[in-house]
Amino acid sequence: MTTLPRSRFALYLDLIRWDRPAGWLLLLWPTLSALWVAADGFPGWHLLAVFTLGTILMRSAGCCVNDVADRDFDRHVKRTAQRPITSGAVSVREALGVGAALALVAFVLVLTTNAPTVAWSLPALGVTILYPFTKRFFSMPQAVLGVAFSMGIPMAFTAVRGEVPWLALWLVLGNLLWVLAYDTEYAMVDRDDDLKIGMKTSAITLGRFDVAAILAFYLGFVLILAVALAPLALGALFYVAIAAVLMQVAWHWHLIRGRTREGCFRAFRENHWIGFTVFLGIVGSYTLR
Repeated sequence: MTTLPRSRFALYLDLIRWDRPAGWLLLLWPTLSALWVAADGFPGWHLLAVFTLGTILMRSAGCCVNDVADRDFDRHVKRTAQRPITSGAVSVREALGVGAALALVAFVLVLTTNAPTVAWSLPALGVTILYPFTKRFFSMPQAVLGVAFSMGIPMAFTAVRGEVPWLALWLVLGNLLWVLAYDTEYAMVDRDDDLKIGMKTSAITLGRFDVAAILAFYLGFVLILAVALAPLALGALFYVAIAAVLMQVAWHWHLIRGRTREGCFRAFRENHWIGFTVFLGIVGSYTLR
């Protein structure tokens, strides 16, 4: 039976992981949580639309950059060998063109906010481009990803308040620890392949302390979140959400303690529920005030 060639549009959707929304959800929930905190409640439909669409667009653009940078490595990893660029279905020029177009639309959205937010969008783009290349020389590239995945937090505060207070920086630190937790789970899936090809990841660097470190990252994230937001007196619902996050962390420990590919990958894919739980607790608390 002859297999029909896929359309360019379908290949581009595959390139930006359109069928795998977990990636942009991991970006979206902390960004929207910061937006609610910055606005002391509902931030308005304009900012909600800008940050939701901008998050999806920038994550998609990041996938294009990541796959171009990793194309020579991805062919040696079972999970990534059939990605559009690695398989040759999409050229490097095409991928960069798609990524640039998506980033440009995201920038146009940012232009509808204010000057401080526009200014913050430039280092956000820079870190997004830098991250894939750090896997070659930095033993914890997941930390750089954590910075990239946290840039929406200060941008949310500047969009609402025109400045980045200390609270925003504490939220960035907490989010950085969360990214270290879930992306180390992700790195554990490919550890054997990454060792063969010389890729640097936190899973390799941490070695036998990987599971313990992930738990420490999760608990640090929860602790910072609870302490940083305590002065806002969000109410009981927020702490119910924190308790629910801790239960999810216990479930993640159960999934990763055997270090199986399936368990670690499932843990990574379910992390967006942690972000959603926090977001729901924050939104619910402001709504019930």
